Amino acid sequence: MVASPPPGNETIAGRHRVVVIGGGSAGISVSARLRRAGVTDITLVEPSDSHWYQPLWTLVGGGQATLRSTRRAEASVIPDGVRWIRRHALGVDPEARTVQLSGGDELAYEHLVMAPGLQLDWGAVPGLAEAVGHDRVSSNYAPEYAPRTWELIKGMRSGTAIFTHPATPLKCGGAPQKIAYLAADYWRRHKVLDRIRIILVIPDTALFKVPEWNHTLERVADGYGIEVRLRSEMTAVDGERREVVLTDHANGTRETVPYDLLHAVPPQSAPDWVKASPLADPASPLGFVAADKHTLQHPRYPEVFALGDVANLPTSKTGAAVRKQAPVVAGNLLDVMNGRTPTRRYDGYTSCPLVTARDRMLLAEFDYDLKPSPTFPLIDTFKARRDMWVFKRYVLPPVYWHGMLTGRL
Repeated sequence: MVASPPPGNETIAGRHRVVVIGGGSAGISVSARLRRAGVTDITLVEPSDSHWYQPLWTLVGGGQATLRSTRRAEASVIPDGVRWIRRHALGVDPEARTVQLSGGDELAYEHLVMAPGLQLDWGAVPGLAEAVGHDRVSSNYAPEYAPRTWELIKGMRSGTAIFTHPATPLKCGGAPQKIAYLAADYWRRHKVLDRIRIILVIPDTALFKVPEWNHTLERVADGYGIEVRLRSEMTAVDGERREVVLTDHANGTRETVPYDLLHAVPPQSAPDWVKASPLADPASPLGFVAADKHTLQHPRYPEVFALGDVANLPTSKTGAAVRKQAPVVAGNLLDVMNGRTPTRRYDGYTSCPLVTARDRMLLAEFDYDLKPSPTFPLIDTFKARRDMWVFKRYVLPPVYWHGMLTGRL
């Protein structure tokens, strides 16, 4: 692996052939594929020294995985031959083809891959930023809080537990309800479920947007006695009083509900600097990057591609979606670099591993048209299965580290 230079001393002079912003699953996967195709002069902009396998954070919060097992050093996943600049991107000028970096420097590019992920807007819900991590409030959406979720679940024997889902697009759209099922399963196993009121707050008109899996999840929630609030949202938190305001968007009513455990998922959006850039999609109020939904090429700047959570695509933001998007971006970028029209197409494939109990999981896979797209056509993935849980817990992590991030899968 290429050793990381100390921050602030990286080589940024000259115009770089490919600049990739973001060293998460999307940025690393595309960089690896480009290197395998023989592309040189790839520069990766990523400020963090940690790389997280975020799909396991739900199981961390459910007591089935350690936080340590989800982290590796960023330097260990950067492909050989890729230059790593450990700074924050602060802006993009697509006309000049430059990226503004923390420290005041500019990075010039010929081609740009946008993969900085999204940001967690804790401050968008009054009181949430102050309460999370305290006052019996946790969230599996940040590594510093996921272990606390498990401590709160283990320590609860009666009272009210509330699990929320924001009304914005978010990474891993099933995660807000998966932890509710894991908690309910734990409480049932410990014979306290009948003493706990569970409220699951969902902003949509159904638990899941694909009917085939929605029907199954309705039965799961009903089996645990979960009170599902559809078309509803958490709109305020009072950590000191341990109360949350739930707004029903169907009729506009607001209800203040006391809680003994709150698993809160914050609203999410594109990073602020992306929102302010010309690359942001005017049709996206949350500032996600414009991209053709099939080629993933920017509609106004053909040398720019976007993938992962930051791309404004009509599909769920998941690691499985990135796995399908990365070869499309790499292949189409190679076409553009060689003066050809992009030929690769992304069909919107995404998947959501829906854990419904400590040892059961549904694997929901679908495309832009919400048509089921099973990877294992001979397996009934509309039924919660133990083998699918084993697949998520023990098969997918090594596939991610050794296959997806290396550009092999």
